[in-house]
Amino acid sequence: MGNSHLYKQWKSRFTFMLFVTPASLFLMLFWLVPIAAAIGISFTDWDYMTSGFQMTGWANYQGLLKDKAFWEALSHTLLFAAQTVVPVLVLGLILALLVWSAGRNTIYSLILFSPWITPAVAVSIVWTWIFEPDAGLANQLLHMQGLPGFAWLHSSDTALSSVALVTVWKNLGYVMLLFTAALSRMPSELSEAASVDGAGSIRRLLHITLPLLRPTILMTGIIMTADSLRAYDQIQILTQGGPAGSTRTLLYLYYQLGFEQFDMGRASAAVVILMAIGLGLSLFQIQWKKKEVYI
Repeated sequence: MGNSHLYKQWKSRFTFMLFVTPASLFLMLFWLVPIAAAIGISFTDWDYMTSGFQMTGWANYQGLLKDKAFWEALSHTLLFAAQTVVPVLVLGLILALLVWSAGRNTIYSLILFSPWITPAVAVSIVWTWIFEPDAGLANQLLHMQGLPGFAWLHSSDTALSSVALVTVWKNLGYVMLLFTAALSRMPSELSEAASVDGAGSIRRLLHITLPLLRPTILMTGIIMTADSLRAYDQIQILTQGGPAGSTRTLLYLYYQLGFEQFDMGRASAAVVILMAIGLGLSLFQIQWKKKEVYI
């Protein structure tokens, strides 16, 4: 009897390791090792072109903190996150409610989700034509309504917001899908009971739907924030960090420092700071979840 129990335990552990080991190897090779390498390189003066380097300690971090371009890139990163995360959550929730009320199996879900599966490069190229000041579709639509056009990607006042608009448009279908899935798991008895008691649709939304969706809203917010922090493709295609550095984020600064200026030490320091910001947001999520009260 005892040997049979030990055999079952050994078999269960072996099966667990058999399935976990491949994923753990990929995680180590393509995530943990690059992170450790980036942290190590951030303390060197490696120029990316030669094999030789010297240890510089905290000099790269100190240099970044004294660099005006770093602080501008940090402010652009946080502003870009605010301009993308909040609108995509609000609009995604509205679309999810509309699609859910129309029925789960609807063609609208597929149409709205299609930008998410479209390559970012292709999306960015199309939006470059749309944002063309002279002949672009965006300004033509504004002129048809008697409104003045904008410089969009060609002005430092509107370039970052224009890139944020493209990002929101691309991510909207994905966020809608997450909220739609959460709505499908909500118990209908609460809403039906509130409706019988005379609660209108707005009160049911505020006091039943939104509290039940709070974990999903929090999770989606963290996912979209992480996505905005590592935004690169659309910035490279649409603006190349310009005009006048107005769309240069921390990740784009990393690209410029490492692959244009060949200062991989400072570039790695910039991306380590970006990782620290992402880690801080994850810890914030954990602490927030501990305080959640589920209805």
